Amino acid sequence: MRRSVLLAAAAALAAACSTVYVAATASAAVACAPAWSATTAYVKDNVVSKGGNNYTAKWWTQGEDPVLKSGQWDVWANNGACGGTGNPSPSVTRPSSSPSPSASASPTPSTSPGTPPPVGGLPKHALIGYLHASFANGSGYLRMADVPAEWDIINLAFGEPTSATSGDIQFRLCPATECPGVESDAEFVAAIRAKRAAGKKVLLSIGGANGQVQLTTTAARDRFVSSVGAIIDKYGLDGVDVDFEGHSLSLNTGDTDFRNPTTPVIVNLISALKSLKARYGAGFVLTMAPETFFVQLGYQYYGSGPWGGQDPRAGSYLPVIYALRNDLTVLHVQDYNSGSIMGLDGQYHSMGGADFHIAMTDMLLAGFPVAGNTANMFPALREDQIAFGAPSSVSAGNGYVAPAAVQQAVNCLVKGTNCGSYAPRSGTNPNFRGLMTWSINWDNFYSWEFKNSHEPFLNALG
Repeated sequence: MRRSVLLAAAAALAAACSTVYVAATASAAVACAPAWSATTAYVKDNVVSKGGNNYTAKWWTQGEDPVLKSGQWDVWANNGACGGTGNPSPSVTRPSSSPSPSASASPTPSTSPGTPPPVGGLPKHALIGYLHASFANGSGYLRMADVPAEWDIINLAFGEPTSATSGDIQFRLCPATECPGVESDAEFVAAIRAKRAAGKKVLLSIGGANGQVQLTTTAARDRFVSSVGAIIDKYGLDGVDVDFEGHSLSLNTGDTDFRNPTTPVIVNLISALKSLKARYGAGFVLTMAPETFFVQLGYQYYGSGPWGGQDPRAGSYLPVIYALRNDLTVLHVQDYNSGSIMGLDGQYHSMGGADFHIAMTDMLLAGFPVAGNTANMFPALREDQIAFGAPSSVSAGNGYVAPAAVQQAVNCLVKGTNCGSYAPRSGTNPNFRGLMTWSINWDNFYSWEFKNSHEPFLNALG
């Protein structure tokens, strides 16, 4: 009897201690984080509190109330009830800009830490092209079922907004009155299904030269997500290609840190793409096709900056690329319709030969200081995330070069051979993803010069 009493007492004491320990641990675990502020920019994994709950940011956000934006597809994750006080607010560093880079600037290659492996199903070196599916031009209409098997990613041009600021993206096949021989929606969907069954990726390309998209409000952002999702679901697509041009992305004055943007059209685009990625999961394919003006020009100028009169679009894709670097499948900058751009060697490079493709692509493979500020480095992307874009023919765009020059550039970037006067800072890049072209239709018009030259060449790289 005495032993039983002692055992019972010991058990009760242990339970009490355990309760105290658990309670203390729980109390420490649910201390309230710093209060959410509508004016503070938060990044992934920052924790805030509001209304007696803690919330964790899933990605970059500003001005989005965690109480209202903590649903399945929203930016905040609700961690549950909290009490007490937590750590000080996370700091946001905003490096100051510095003058344009000098000719001697040679940034050390840097890669994004912790980026996941690429989306499966793509060959090591891919052939990527745009299909004029919604409009007619001099190249002629090409049915989806007639796109040759060599094309690994097919970007449907274009999904366009009902108005620049609506966020309401629409896509329809080219009308039969403009495109004789156009397939029906049912035939189009069946052909897409067959392409995907063969391992190809079919994406909705959003924007284009005539499709200015400005997500100025969170309402436009949410409409963008829902309307794009509806198109993906209707046609059974693999993802989206971002081809925002014109004034779709312009940095506000004072928005100087690409890692923590504050411009609404950029913030909302990042949030929208994150939401689509979350909705469709790991298999979601995301590509981007910015012009050099929006990316590589950021080496010299970033937005309006301190230069006075500088175009606020300069480098404006950089915060989008940076924020989506863990979700980006391929970035293929348009190395065409471009002015001269300074490379990492401090020299200006112009379209018309291998040199331009080498210098522009090397910047993405090596990383570079934004606006010349070495404290504000745009980090290199993975090799498999990088391709470059070239016109398929003389009619497709300014900057066409013959296949031999395109392949010279690829050999330089992949193997370090035949680089000419430019020495890549990124070294050799055997996992370089491949080539993009505008467009599949124009390539067809010119007897498939691009496809027939480059698909076997890319395969032979190993």
